[in-house]
Amino acid sequence: MAGLRSAMDAMAVEGQLYDHLPEDRVRCLACAHRCNIRPGQRGICQVRFNKDGILYVPAGYVLSAASDPIEKKPFFHFLPGSTAFTFGMPGCNFHCSFCQNWISSQALRDPQAVLHGGHLQHATAEQIVAAAVRSGAKIIASSYNEPLITTEWAVQIFKLAHQHGLKTAFVSNGYATVECLNYLRPHLDGFKVDLKTLDEAKYRSLGGSLAPVLESIQTAYRLGLWVEVVTLVIPGYNDDPQELLGMGRSVAAVSPDIPWHVTAFHPDYQMTDTIATPADTLQMAAEIGQEAGLKYVYAGNLPGRLGRLEDTLCPKCGKLLIERTGFMLRRYEITADGKCPQCGAAIAGVWPDDPGEVETGGWGLPGRPVW
Repeated sequence: MAGLRSAMDAMAVEGQLYDHLPEDRVRCLACAHRCNIRPGQRGICQVRFNKDGILYVPAGYVLSAASDPIEKKPFFHFLPGSTAFTFGMPGCNFHCSFCQNWISSQALRDPQAVLHGGHLQHATAEQIVAAAVRSGAKIIASSYNEPLITTEWAVQIFKLAHQHGLKTAFVSNGYATVECLNYLRPHLDGFKVDLKTLDEAKYRSLGGSLAPVLESIQTAYRLGLWVEVVTLVIPGYNDDPQELLGMGRSVAAVSPDIPWHVTAFHPDYQMTDTIATPADTLQMAAEIGQEAGLKYVYAGNLPGRLGRLEDTLCPKCGKLLIERTGFMLRRYEITADGKCPQCGAAIAGVWPDDPGEVETGGWGLPGRPVW
């Protein structure tokens, strides 16, 4: 753990998302913790630190990078069928007991997450974008850990990505600040947010709070980012119908056009004694989301077991527009101007300019290493 931290610190650069405070303290603005950091100390995320009154932040490396289907993020209304070149770093501003990427996210907290400095891969923004272009990706995404804590580095990459005609995305827990989202907005296109629970006490046990997550969904939508929301449905934790209804209504209150993904949990990290989410629980959660007024509700992580809940249907006439199995598209029928070909209803999303270029029946597999 110490070796990993030292290697990361050696490449750190001065951040931009912070304020100077008296006595050489700094206030970090990358996430809603708004850490007040004294010289020689670190923020809650462990990757942003104060050295002599300057906030230093990660840059110049990745922990992992892979070509993934955009559906894996999951984004279902954001260039479906496209490849997303995805990079990740160590660290997180939460410590979720059910984290399914815990080896990277908790690498600076948990001795069981055995990573060292040699796992870091030095890279420039130019090299990352070039690798994305070579891979045929149409999107560059920051994922695998919490991207908010490496926002400045992502912006370096995303600026170049836009110059090459690529879209950009964050796969985030949504624990953002208005300052961070405003900083990101010119360079970010898609923002996936985890809404983990509506219970404030549970959010605090994860290391955060509910209100900033709900506010981030609202702010990102208001700023014009394409937003999708995901809830990992965990038996006995957040699968109560009233809590699910509250989450669905919270998303619908921002916009009924925001897709809500209710996805299956599998036992992992510190919750290995909890059962995997049954298909009928996801079916119930999806129906609750529809009852809450959402137009696009999806159930995931159980491919082929959830009927039409993997597919996109026209909310007006019910026509099957996108047929999916897991991460694979089997049919795509949305028009070039983003409408249902049968009734002409507008379908909310970021759609390809040429529907004929959408790959159906493709590889549909996660995590193809490319770095």
